[in-house]
Amino acid sequence: MIFTWWNRQTFGTFLKTLFFGKCVGSDELGNKYYKSKKNERWVVYSKNIEATKISSDWYLWIHHTVDKIPEGKERKFSWQKKHLENQTGTIRSFKPVKIDKNNIKKKYETWK
Repeated sequence: MIFTWWNRQTFGTFLKTLFFGKCVGSDELGNKYYKSKKNERWVVYSKNIEATKISSDWYLWIHHTVDKIPEGKERKFSWQKKHLENQTGTIRSFKPVKIDKNNIKKKYETWK
């Protein structure tokens, strides 16, 4: 943990969290969010560090857009999807369908 930042947090972040951080909440992925007396805000990730793991509610809070700490009890609509981290490079990444140029049906006819 002392020399590797990719295993959750650095030694400096650990000390800052220990001495100056006040835990204000956590999200469904297990990430913990902290705040200092100087209104500095940071996150300690639960597993590997990936910035897209932060949901939109916590993203707004951590970037000082809103001051209200997300509780997770806000009403979600049926059309809203569950937050996912970036899927690039995984099996679940989006792969567009290959289009066959010979089978494309034109919506118009060209002039002759």
